[in-house]
Amino acid sequence: MVDSLAAQAEIGEVIVVNDQSADHTGQVLTELAARIPKLRVLATDTLPSGWTGKNYALSVGAQAATGKWLLFTDADTLHLPGATARALSDARETAAALVSYSPEQELGTFWERALIPRVFWMLSQRYSFANVSDAAMPDAAANGQFLLLRHSVYTALGGQRAVAGEILEDVALARRVKGTGQRLFFNDGHGIVRTRMYHSFAALWEGWTKNLYPLVGGSKSALFGELVDLIVLIAVILLATVHPLREADRVVLGAGILFLAGRVLGYGTFLRRNLFPLSLIQYYVPGTCLYWAALLASWWKNTRGTVTWKGRVYRRPASSRGEQEANAESLRNAT
Repeated sequence: MVDSLAAQAEIGEVIVVNDQSADHTGQVLTELAARIPKLRVLATDTLPSGWTGKNYALSVGAQAATGKWLLFTDADTLHLPGATARALSDARETAAALVSYSPEQELGTFWERALIPRVFWMLSQRYSFANVSDAAMPDAAANGQFLLLRHSVYTALGGQRAVAGEILEDVALARRVKGTGQRLFFNDGHGIVRTRMYHSFAALWEGWTKNLYPLVGGSKSALFGELVDLIVLIAVILLATVHPLREADRVVLGAGILFLAGRVLGYGTFLRRNLFPLSLIQYYVPGTCLYWAALLASWWKNTRGTVTWKGRVYRRPASSRGEQEANAESLRNAT
């Protein structure tokens, strides 16, 4: 990540915050700093009450930054040549205060190939690039793996403190930015930024069970809507075991099969349009089952108030969408 950022001509400084890592991160950063003049390495010592670890680290980095734009990103991202120039150009052309991209996904294991495209299919339906980028629409979202934000707007919002306890800080920040009338630009990141988010099932499970329930809306009605496929599948399986079938049961069974076939077709269309290999459609059934399991686990964790991430346990549940919208309205009135 550091090398790919330092290679961007538009970036004058690269600030990495070492958030109490217990591995060889500190040594690696020291070696990088010795050969990359742009790199500044900062460190956190304690985590203030009410903050998530990532938000506090972002706050420390942002306070040290001097540029007119802040680019928040993750250590597992690769920024392709021209990425920053493209983002700044998109900001100028759309008059956006916040520019974000959904990175290309590198998929290694079976679990990654099964779950990650399935999650992104859901995200594409819930957070349409067009709607998020449309100033007339209320939709707001961003991806923290590439989030470019005008420094003055970030400061006016209260910086990272405004979303200090949020698990989904990128989406919460985007909602606050758009809630004050500023424009967002959100788009596909192919050719701009690439990432492999997780390298093991344990990391993948921890990451998505932290995020999924807030991402689908953080409400029981949203959860139910995401589980419609599961309900239909169970109904189809149960009806298929009944003999003989009544006429009404045959109609329901046929409708259920058509519904599921349409969902598989829709998934294939999503894969093709979003430049995923079409061969990933073979993972639809295990991926959807894994998605349901992760979503239910995420609901349980978030509604019970305990989420584990990067060795820390957060007992404050993520804000519901209604609470976030109320916060945005309060911020709008204040400004």
